[in-house]
Amino acid sequence: MDLPSRAAIDDLADELRLGIPSGDVDFYHAAATGLLGSWAVVDELYDAEVAPVAPERSWAEPAENPLGAWYVTTELTGSAEGPLAGRRVAVKDNIAVAGVPMMNGSETVRGFVPAVDATVVTRLLDAGATIAGKAVCEDLCFSGASHTSKSGPVRNPWDRRRTTGGSSSGSAALVAAGVVDLALGGDQGGSIRIPASFCGVVGHKPTFGLVPYTGAFPIEQSIDHLGPIAPTVADAAAMLTVIAGADGHDPRQATGVTGQDYLAGLEDLDRGLRIGVVTEGFDLPNSDPEVNAVVRSAIERLTAAGHVAEEVAVPWHKHGAALWDVISVEGATWQMVQGNAYGLNWKGAYDPDQMAFYGERWRRDPAAFSETVKLVALGGTWALRNGYGAAYGKARNLEPVLAAAYDAALASYDVLVMPTLPITASLIPAPDAGVEEVVTRALEMVANTAPLDVTGHPACSIPAGLSDGLPVGLMVVGRRFDDAGVLRAAHAFEQTLGTLTAPHHQSHNSKELTA
Repeated sequence: MDLPSRAAIDDLADELRLGIPSGDVDFYHAAATGLLGSWAVVDELYDAEVAPVAPERSWAEPAENPLGAWYVTTELTGSAEGPLAGRRVAVKDNIAVAGVPMMNGSETVRGFVPAVDATVVTRLLDAGATIAGKAVCEDLCFSGASHTSKSGPVRNPWDRRRTTGGSSSGSAALVAAGVVDLALGGDQGGSIRIPASFCGVVGHKPTFGLVPYTGAFPIEQSIDHLGPIAPTVADAAAMLTVIAGADGHDPRQATGVTGQDYLAGLEDLDRGLRIGVVTEGFDLPNSDPEVNAVVRSAIERLTAAGHVAEEVAVPWHKHGAALWDVISVEGATWQMVQGNAYGLNWKGAYDPDQMAFYGERWRRDPAAFSETVKLVALGGTWALRNGYGAAYGKARNLEPVLAAAYDAALASYDVLVMPTLPITASLIPAPDAGVEEVVTRALEMVANTAPLDVTGHPACSIPAGLSDGLPVGLMVVGRRFDDAGVLRAAHAFEQTLGTLTAPHHQSHNSKELTA
């Protein structure tokens, strides 16, 4: 970092309106340049002591990519044995795989190569999995649909004219098409559950802090989640078993957080479940009546199978999206944009190379941001300049009220259910679509998913059925850190509802779910 001249200090003092008398500028210049000498010392110490070196790993641009779901392909292996031996896994491209390019869907990240594997990647390799490549994700992961990635749209294997959902768009498409066995996704507003619902697969957003986020490109520290996307609940449980638990580097995780064998407990049901059907999850302003009908029909099938389902009102669920708007927009503006993704003021593992790369690139050309990120930057900057973060503080202080509303319902029921999304997969906007369509299509589906990112409750989307030939998701919500209970319930429901197989799936061994 270059040291400032006296004129630069004088100009900066004027810009910041610090009221420094002209006679004091010499002192401040000398003191500041002396102080900034420590930055050079830290650079030297970092390079000598802890700077990582990216391993040599082979990767390639995909030879065949009909869904636009691969960013790059690889064939990385670790342990020859383990619970995921023989499983091929796609890694969402906001998650670091050392020595392999990361784009995070954005021109502001294109060309960056991480030097260290994310914790979840290390755990997958240690468990015997094969990393098959990086799956396309949406631009900086800020879209619930699959048309914002700068590498091009990701197409739904049920209908290639339609969105897969986002932001874990490529991950869900590759699983639904049978190209990979499992995929890693990320979820800040529904980005695991949305594409799982639209693509007819299983997506589990774990309890906040259960899975370490270390090595993934952040959006907003308080809503960042990583989790599995899989063909079945059992597959998701097997993957969660491997990736869950504290790593000591992620401040999102409470001390001592541990996972468990989620697969082993799936069959431990000796009675029918008590299901709370969240009234406010239906009949949203943009709800497709056919989606509501498919979910209601699925619930009737569950009651016929011996479970008990009752309507339960959670009025605060309707306020959850507003809390998420404030937290995600002000928080992401402060952290992801102004704070160069990682932000500051927390203890844990940073990626300074990524911070420097992305921070320089976006400031060089902010116009490269997607339309959704531009909306966040505009709204968040205005709110922070005029409200000074007070609205963010209010929303965070309301979080316990929202969480308590779900907890109160969960005191009477084993799990809560509702439609994952109010709609089925929409058409991908044309390349020349206007900004209104681009933004609307990206954010229209998050009302039921986003509140659970604020509160951190575990939530799993499973297929409920089909509407006009397109998948509909049923979201299963449970108590915080009772991911085992959520997966057990989802597995039991799956035994009744079955699974879905997309057209042109590469294998056909799933139990078909009737429309």
